[in-house]
Amino acid sequence: MTSSLRDLKVYTTYPHSCSYLQDQEATTLFVDPRQPVDQKLYSRLSVLGFRRSGNHIYRPHCARCNACIPSRIPTQEFAPRRGQKRIWRRNQDLQVIRTEAINDNEAFDLYYRYITQRHSDGDMYPPDREQYEGFLNSVWDCTLYFRFYDKGQLVAVAVVDRLEDGFSAIYTFFDPDADRRSLGVFAILWQIEQAKLLGLDYLYLGYWIRDCQKMAYKSEYRPLQVYKNSRWGDLI
Repeated sequence: MTSSLRDLKVYTTYPHSCSYLQDQEATTLFVDPRQPVDQKLYSRLSVLGFRRSGNHIYRPHCARCNACIPSRIPTQEFAPRRGQKRIWRRNQDLQVIRTEAINDNEAFDLYYRYITQRHSDGDMYPPDREQYEGFLNSVWDCTLYFRFYDKGQLVAVAVVDRLEDGFSAIYTFFDPDADRRSLGVFAILWQIEQAKLLGLDYLYLGYWIRDCQKMAYKSEYRPLQVYKNSRWGDLI
């Protein structure tokens, strides 16, 4: 295992169309895929603003844009808003079960419906089984899969990585017809609560992008810390 981050080899992609901001060009920095990774290294990279997709660890590295800002919730300081409290109470009837994997038809069928109805304009459409498994699974033995059931029916799945100092919210997909439950919000609130119970300090949310509606929602969770100028600080 690499003893120093300075020993890591990183590469950048060629410029490509940005997935979040229209008419913008993006470049991605990623860790050498041959680099052995464990929870400790993954955690250190997360503190520096890196994320994972499947077994790839990456961070935006755009020449003329810095809109993608790493974000995390300090779980012990989190104070839910009135609307978030209502959503929390509304979903207390759900049963949550942890499973070892989500490669089964039950989970994929929910993912298929979610992507088809909610994200048909995104990079993950049309839903593909191989892409689904490659995106959400990892080989580092720190990924947790939580299923949310309503009277025996699967309504949401949260994929979460356990880091040394917190959880990393990798992805959540849910029943697109269950609008009243606000399952995306509830899944985040549930992860915050679980992190607190385990004594973990943070829930890493990925990149906050002010001008992208799909990514700007993260500022609804306060306090929210963002990583700018090589340090974490509260979003003002």
